[in-house]
Amino acid sequence: MHNNLQADLDNLEHLLSLTKDKALAYLNGLNNTPVSITGVQSTISINLPKDGIGLENTIKAFQEQHQNKIVAASGPRYWGYVVGGTTPASIAGDWLSTVFDQNPQGINGAGDISAIIELEAINWLIQLFGLPATFKGGFVTGATMSNFTCLAIARQWAGKQKNIDIAREGIKTEIKILTATPHSSSIKSLAMLGLGSSNVVIVKTAEGNREAIDIPDLEAKLIENKDFPIIVISSGGTVNTVDFDDMQAIAELQKRYTFYWHIDAAFGAFAACSEKYSHLLNGWQFADSITIDCHKWLNVPYDSAIYLVNEKHTALQLQTFQNSNAPYLGDPATNFSFLNFGPENSRRLRALPAWFALNAYGKNGFTWIVENNIALANQFAELLEKKNIFKLKAPVRLNVVCFSIDDEANRGDKLTQVLEKLKISGKLFITPTSYKGEPCLRAAFVNWRTTEEDVLIAIDELIKAS
Repeated sequence: MHNNLQADLDNLEHLLSLTKDKALAYLNGLNNTPVSITGVQSTISINLPKDGIGLENTIKAFQEQHQNKIVAASGPRYWGYVVGGTTPASIAGDWLSTVFDQNPQGINGAGDISAIIELEAINWLIQLFGLPATFKGGFVTGATMSNFTCLAIARQWAGKQKNIDIAREGIKTEIKILTATPHSSSIKSLAMLGLGSSNVVIVKTAEGNREAIDIPDLEAKLIENKDFPIIVISSGGTVNTVDFDDMQAIAELQKRYTFYWHIDAAFGAFAACSEKYSHLLNGWQFADSITIDCHKWLNVPYDSAIYLVNEKHTALQLQTFQNSNAPYLGDPATNFSFLNFGPENSRRLRALPAWFALNAYGKNGFTWIVENNIALANQFAELLEKKNIFKLKAPVRLNVVCFSIDDEANRGDKLTQVLEKLKISGKLFITPTSYKGEPCLRAAFVNWRTTEEDVLIAIDELIKAS
């Protein structure tokens, strides 16, 4: 055995203890670790060590070269990109997932317990969201791959409408995609699937300060495109204002028109955890497929998301993803395997952090996280408006606050200045966006660690930066 490998194996307990100490130091210091840094050198070491330096020296080298540049992306005031934190249970599950190093496959072969764990976690998530057991799912890396998976099945469904097996024959028919305010990952998925952005038909948004689908216009476009297979992508929480499409109305339209209905509910799905906000998702149980991120409001580590597909599309799903020319993986017709129902053959036990978190905190734990974040978002919005410097650009519908400087003439320049000052301060991270054609700022509350004290710090930092 190579000398360094043997030495690391012989000292494994000590080395893992060192790693644990580094992890604890980061986690215990999250509140005071900057959420952004300036002056980062972009030089990259190009010399690969010939013999290596062993794990202990590598830990020291990482600390000296990189650790002080790691920002608190999992901290309580990192409010950009809808990034959740990592709960203690999800960290433990993620560590063990790495230790076990499983590739969840099927429930009929050797090592099948990892697939059982995934099925169990999916079942618990379906219960958490109050969805019927007719949905089946699996874990992927994030919303992009979840949307990709669901829209690949939608593509297969669209081909079936014209008696084409797209998975085998390729795309031989024009397919129309109707949507109002799609997330960029949906558009990216359509591009990867060869469906083409030119086939996206943008539906009007509802009247008022809305990002949701205008239902009469959706119906008009369903009629207008009736000669084509149609996929409708709706939003279970838009990025800027967490607006929800009228799911009940879309479900009613599906009774009169033929289309495949996919919901991107990457973080908005968690509204189902709260009795106060679950009505926003009324009707989503009738969708054909749903995208939900776990590394957002479930507060598990990157990368983790699930796809949920109505079991009536199981045959289409198998047609799309089966490993038909890999007999060593088993017969997909007789042996269930996740490898035949999703895009990835090589998969880590991504379900384990979610399994740990759901087991540790239960439905009530995640209800508390969701309702606490929503309350803090509303508190932040109220304090912003009282300062007479900032102006809300949309109502706070859930957990995202979309706001701007109350100075129309110099808005763009002032927002840039605010973001630059926040970057230097390192105490608050928010992202720029554009809403209704105007430059804005956006703060997303999904971290379980965030408190009222963090809201007050954020307000103070914004006042100083403005």
